[in-house]
Amino acid sequence: MKVPFGDLKVHYQAYKSVIDSAVQRVLDSGYYILGPELQKFEEEFAQFLGSNYVVGCASGTEAIYLALAALNIGPEDEVIVVAHTAVPTINGISMTGAKPVFVDIDPSSGLMDPQLIEAKITSRTKVIMPVHLYGRIADMDSILSIAQKHGLTVIEDVAQATGATYKGKTAGTMAEFGTFSFYPSKNLGAFGDGGAVATKTKENYERLLKLRNYGQSKRYHHDEIGINSRLDEIQAAILACQIPYVKEWNEKRIEIAQRYTCGLSGIVETPGKAGEGEHVYHLYVIQVDERDELQSYLMSEGIGTLIHYPIPSHLQNAYKYLGYKPGDLPATERMAKRILSLPMFPELTDEQIDTVIASIANFYKLRKVSTSVGSVNDVGTIQQTHR
Repeated sequence: MKVPFGDLKVHYQAYKSVIDSAVQRVLDSGYYILGPELQKFEEEFAQFLGSNYVVGCASGTEAIYLALAALNIGPEDEVIVVAHTAVPTINGISMTGAKPVFVDIDPSSGLMDPQLIEAKITSRTKVIMPVHLYGRIADMDSILSIAQKHGLTVIEDVAQATGATYKGKTAGTMAEFGTFSFYPSKNLGAFGDGGAVATKTKENYERLLKLRNYGQSKRYHHDEIGINSRLDEIQAAILACQIPYVKEWNEKRIEIAQRYTCGLSGIVETPGKAGEGEHVYHLYVIQVDERDELQSYLMSEGIGTLIHYPIPSHLQNAYKYLGYKPGDLPATERMAKRILSLPMFPELTDEQIDTVIASIANFYKLRKVSTSVGSVNDVGTIQQTHR
């Protein structure tokens, strides 16, 4: 059985009538930018989060930029962040001209290690940006406490954790800003690019509205320099019609993760418990020393996998100017060599999950046999010899 890493087509087919109706409503209206569908989505997503305000924008990267810009973050400032994240997180910081300052991760969670933050704080530090990676929430109590102690602002990157909770609070509502991506494969996905910023105050909300629309307070009146980062009406309508299903989808992801963990425990290193927060499994990420061999084997078996992420941000060529070198973030670098993301989407069937589990178990069974005969090292040779 072939198991794709993701399947957006099956997702669309499952909710086709609801999505088609939303799109057709926009097309019939003739109103495609900054209209009633966007307002509806912003209000309903704010209600879903338990946030006072939400501002839709064009992408998760620009959501980060807009939150920073609303704080007047610029070239003289520093933002503390992890390197174990998608590079777009760091791009959003760079767009302001600010300097990303990387802190290592807690090896048990893969998230920002609060114990390492204070050593990175300087007179130029303005923001701490925890990333709720893979659907798991960072240690927000510790991070917020450190920020308060040093007079810093916290911005949550919630691109992979929509709907996750932490001590009764929803991801994206605990800090000054929460930034979201609606890339199609996310827990709440658009049918194109999209993003949003959640915030607590009316002042932040009004500033964000201007910044996303050329800095306009009203048409042709530009109070400041802004950008074009508007969530269009079609994407807003598609997102709004899916909000009622997010809780159900997240529950399904958790069920899938539990099935994976039950089947793979003792075979590979499975994701640990989420601590004080809920893990909503945007990704199910295992860790193994022989990651590349396992990935190749699974590919040969028709099972899709990805690596999130093989090259940490501090070692990317784009950020070479920051002066980091291999060994500077040991926990991050070790994890990047060992992680493998397994198929994860709400429509995944039990049969597909069991196929993935059986294939991983078989890989290690064959590997054990090859080791015992002492002559087979290549995964391809293992397959040919023992199938």
